[in-house]
Amino acid sequence: MTLLLTDPNRQQKAIAIHNRLCVEYGCPIPYFHALDPLSELISALLSHRTKNRDSNRAFQRLTAQFPSWESVREAETKTVEEAIAPCTWPEQKAPRIQQVLRLVDEKTHGKSSLDFLADMFVPDARAWLESLPGVGPKTSAAVLCFSRLRRRALPVDSHHHRVAQRVGLISNSVAVGPSHAVLEALLPEDWNAQQVYDNHEVMMLHGQRCCFYSKPACDRCVILDLCPHGQSKIQTLKSKIH
Repeated sequence: MTLLLTDPNRQQKAIAIHNRLCVEYGCPIPYFHALDPLSELISALLSHRTKNRDSNRAFQRLTAQFPSWESVREAETKTVEEAIAPCTWPEQKAPRIQQVLRLVDEKTHGKSSLDFLADMFVPDARAWLESLPGVGPKTSAAVLCFSRLRRRALPVDSHHHRVAQRVGLISNSVAVGPSHAVLEALLPEDWNAQQVYDNHEVMMLHGQRCCFYSKPACDRCVILDLCPHGQSKIQTLKSKIH
């Protein structure tokens, strides 16, 4: 595995941003659910390019209609597609989910469970998950972090990514996928799983509630002094006024 060399100044900045946002949003932040890791994987696959409200509806409909993941695996694909209709591209996600469930069954010799990931080193667990079709860094981190495994893995969603770029933790050329390794490397090695989860949550919440994609609310941002993007916007506004 390639070791990432971390700029001490950027790490200090990442910690300062984390601490200030934790005060703003109230850390430690409770985990939003406690699914088993296989259920979390299916939930994450449903969430791709889908609003949380719609992917949650799709997941609830799927689990209400089918008593087990084995039954989803063996069902008619059209029936699965109808169950997950609230999410985007159900016609693509239904066969993908069934394919993943078949591969999990094969790789676990019929156990159809991902509980064994609890005993693996996090990088190995993520590599195992990312060997499955449709599973990238965000999904592997989500399975390990959000599920009841509660492992130390940092998911990066679009809000988190946007805030990280604007404050200068990553450059604008770093896409969401590669940003996972870079941003996680900025977090202190002695942070536990809760602290890593909190980091994702506060960065995401800040993107949702203040650092909007368009018209970010820089005038009420608690990390404005740490944000080159925000400082530039404020200076531009001042120059227009004067």
